[in-house]
Amino acid sequence: MTTAAAALSGVADRLADAGCESAGVDAEIMLAHVLQTTRSGLRADGRRELDANTLAELDRLAARRERREPLAYVLGEWGFRRLTLNVDARVLVPRAETEIVVERCLALIDGVAAPRVLDVGTGSGAIALAIADEAPGAEVTAMDVSRDALDVARENASRTGLTVELVHGDLFLGLPAGPWDLVVSNPPYVGPDEIETLEPEVRDWEPRAALVGEGATEAVARGAVPVLRPGGALVLESAEGDAGRVSDLLRTLGYIEVGIAKDLSGRDRTVEGVTTLAD
Repeated sequence: MTTAAAALSGVADRLADAGCESAGVDAEIMLAHVLQTTRSGLRADGRRELDANTLAELDRLAARRERREPLAYVLGEWGFRRLTLNVDARVLVPRAETEIVVERCLALIDGVAAPRVLDVGTGSGAIALAIADEAPGAEVTAMDVSRDALDVARENASRTGLTVELVHGDLFLGLPAGPWDLVVSNPPYVGPDEIETLEPEVRDWEPRAALVGEGATEAVARGAVPVLRPGGALVLESAEGDAGRVSDLLRTLGYIEVGIAKDLSGRDRTVEGVTTLAD
């Protein structure tokens, strides 16, 4: 029989050879997933013997990860703030840096009774569902041009038991009529000339339409102006090094109280602004 510790060592070596930077951690996460336990539980029971079915399932997951398929896709789910969401190749993997987007949204709608929130380009529904979860009084609408992505968001609404209205629409054709108290978006912001520089997990697996986009940030910023209520807020996730440009864009469009927030890594990540208050 093979012990858990021996199986983990073997899988970690395979993943390291394939170029996975977090090989050991990935191996632990996959085996914990198969055994329906935690990583700490694995470490506490490294001498546990694994049966043939467990080893076969671990091998199947490891083979997928060796091809540099994102771990979230391999597992079929991923955590985002307080939620665990279905994730597959129809949507981007929810990222830890995007959690600051939700924090800024919650801060901006704090104190607003039943705030109306629009999430543009919702993908898996991560941002919209996290807001619905952590601001229970919010009325959240999630929009995406991809019907496949909306299907995933619908699955996640069902999985979490949260209510979010899902809308099919192209942001370049305009945003749904408000008035909205908050518009939020993590728009495609990878340049076409940048895609080949990204790690294989992103470049080869995640949906390109959700990654690469020229003018998406500008379209959301412009489109939000007529649909936000006076004093309503816009929150945008920005590419690394691009927050200054996006801030200037918002000021040009007439937003006030424009600000930048850093993610957990200390990088400028979100840009926000408020529409001009009514006289």
